[in-house]
Amino acid sequence: MIELRGVSKTVSSGDSSLTILHPVDLSIAASERVAIIGPSGSGKSTLLGLIAGLDAPSSGQIFIDGVDITALDEDNLAQLRGSKIGFIFQSFHLIPSLTAMENILVPLEISGVSNARVKAHSLLEEVGLVNRGHHYPSQLSGGEQQRIAIARALANEPSIVLADEPTGNLDSANGGHIIELLLEVNRSRGTTIVLGTHDSNLAEIGQVTLAMKDGYIQRKEML
Repeated sequence: MIELRGVSKTVSSGDSSLTILHPVDLSIAASERVAIIGPSGSGKSTLLGLIAGLDAPSSGQIFIDGVDITALDEDNLAQLRGSKIGFIFQSFHLIPSLTAMENILVPLEISGVSNARVKAHSLLEEVGLVNRGHHYPSQLSGGEQQRIAIARALANEPSIVLADEPTGNLDSANGGHIIELLLEVNRSRGTTIVLGTHDSNLAEIGQVTLAMKDGYIQRKEML
């Protein structure tokens, strides 16, 4: 499903270079739940961004379903992301000028789904917000915004959902709802879930836990 071979990331920092992800080999199976835990700056977000194809590695190869995404041009990479990967951000990244329903419709309409509005309504039901579809992000609580962001990430039925600190801006109650929703997505859809977090409670949903520090995976634990 997901395979990394010698993947690293180095960026320029003044007159020198800074390695923010040291070479890593990693395999994640289909339908697996993986939690990447570590403090801010440990390399979690960089690793997730590389898997998503949102950034290019300095070395190594990344395979999604056997396809080397590091060899794809931008058009083919965008097509693969649109069909196979959903991404959930800590800060939601909803479009403020669109309603909750319209935010979910965006990826469906880009993909040319014929029954887009029916599907968007079904996704609103799945995240428990069918009565909030006409509200704008500013009219929703943080927990509601994140649930809409999850619905949007699921719109094209991706086989992989990547989540970067999905409960980072939420209180414990709303964070708990997001944890349950991600678990249900994994159980009901068989979606591979890979999430980055500094929250040990959220990390507990992982069947595999990767502990990161200073750009290194320090240890791997399995249930």
